Amino acid sequence: MYYVLEYAVFDYYSISLLLGFFVALVSGFVVFLHNRTKEENLAWFLLNISSAVWSLGYFIMVTTRDHDVAWLSNLTLHAAAIFLPLAYFLFILRITKTFEKHKGMFFLTIVPALIFLVMNPTSYFVKDVIPKGPFNFAPEPGPLYAYFAFYFFAVVIYSLVITFKKFLSETNYEDRQRLKYILIFTIAGFGGGGSVFLLTFNTGIPPYPLILFSLYPIISGYAIFRHQLFDLKVVTTELFVFSLWVAIALQTLISESTQNKIFGVFVLALAVVAGTFLTRSVIKEVKSREEIAGLAENLKKANSKLKEIDQKKSEFISIATHQIRGPLAAIKGYASLMLEGSFGSIENIKQKEAVERILHSSSALVLIVNDFLDISRIDLGRLKYACVNADFRDIAEKTMEEMTSSVEQAGLSVSFSDDNNGPYIINADVGKMQQVVGNLLDNAVKYTKEGSIEIKLMKKGNRIQLAISDTGIGMSKETIPILFEKFSRAENASTANVMGSGLGLYVVRQLVEDHRGRVWATSDGEGKGSTFIVELPVVGK
Repeated sequence: MYYVLEYAVFDYYSISLLLGFFVALVSGFVVFLHNRTKEENLAWFLLNISSAVWSLGYFIMVTTRDHDVAWLSNLTLHAAAIFLPLAYFLFILRITKTFEKHKGMFFLTIVPALIFLVMNPTSYFVKDVIPKGPFNFAPEPGPLYAYFAFYFFAVVIYSLVITFKKFLSETNYEDRQRLKYILIFTIAGFGGGGSVFLLTFNTGIPPYPLILFSLYPIISGYAIFRHQLFDLKVVTTELFVFSLWVAIALQTLISESTQNKIFGVFVLALAVVAGTFLTRSVIKEVKSREEIAGLAENLKKANSKLKEIDQKKSEFISIATHQIRGPLAAIKGYASLMLEGSFGSIENIKQKEAVERILHSSSALVLIVNDFLDISRIDLGRLKYACVNADFRDIAEKTMEEMTSSVEQAGLSVSFSDDNNGPYIINADVGKMQQVVGNLLDNAVKYTKEGSIEIKLMKKGNRIQLAISDTGIGMSKETIPILFEKFSRAENASTANVMGSGLGLYVVRQLVEDHRGRVWATSDGEGKGSTFIVELPVVGK
């Protein structure tokens, strides 16, 4: 190598070939050594090694002054050139994941490659190497050489067609960018390297595009770095380190003085040590990130599984509550009929009290079951609305009348008032709005031991507000922000001796928000009562 470099004439062509050799060699080894198990990495290695051998062989042939050296270089470069399109074909099939589809054609292309390889040393392939154009020596084609040129470009064009079709059908942005740069470096590499055929076939045209051959690894390198053709960070580091080693080794090799050679060896040794540590550090960092990415992916899968379980839970609750509602309705209905005397009067006071407790408890249980059913429908996105224009005053008054007996049984009084600014027309599902008012009123009854409940209806601009105030246990400022969350209850709820589910207010919030409204609560503190306000948009007259 030292002899070749010492006597070589460095011009545009030889520099292009030598640059192509080093860049292809570094690129091939770095990618392959980074991950030897990936099929596309192995294919990339074979492609770049073939390119490097061809480039070095051509460089020696065109710069040497010895015919025997030129002939040996000719045999070497053509052995690499025969496998170059085959290696490129394999790389394209692996990178586009179409090997199984085109493997028949791939194995078929091996046959002419083997024939050309056998004929390479004979005059049927290349007659001799002779001075041509700017080169000291260049091949003089034999009878089979035209068939070789056809094979060379046919395989490359076939591979380009596969890549272009994949590019057109690919929807992922990064994958399209990778394929785009593969198309570019293919045209650059084979267009530049293939230009030597012009001189070989004695057209008299110098291979001016040869510089493009040295650019193809650079273009592919950009694709590696910018669009992650292979694993990015480790490949970048290894490529930098390996290039540094080659540059120092080359400088040391061509140095004329012994002192410079010794210094170069010393610098190379330091570069090897530092580069090894740097590469290991980057590999460790990348592995750590891959582990974190793996954990994140596992967490994503676990979260997806939890969502699936949660959906099944909601479906189960929906089915179960449907089944429970029937018996509860029957219990509540028969208890009500018994109290009304439909089956005869109940003379025994204790029996009447027992039936009243059954009616009261079944009514409370019906509310809880309805809340669970609504929760399951909300979670599954199956809650349906039949909205009409209705007067919010009528909805509130009707709900209050239906619950007056429950309020009075609790020893409380309830009143209703408005700001005389009616009508209070809203667009809503009347049943759902009755449920909202009923839940808030029931909540006030549960958490008020003595005193009163006041319902006020008023207009605020283009909004209607319904406020339900009580003289109950109140709540702290810390409790208010979480009050409308699922299964959330005030810290002092147990002091009122009630066993709520923590779902009523959550359902209220969901129903109100689905009507393009909002709901909130205020309180002056524990023991000072609470006010719940529902706000909905006004419908114009």
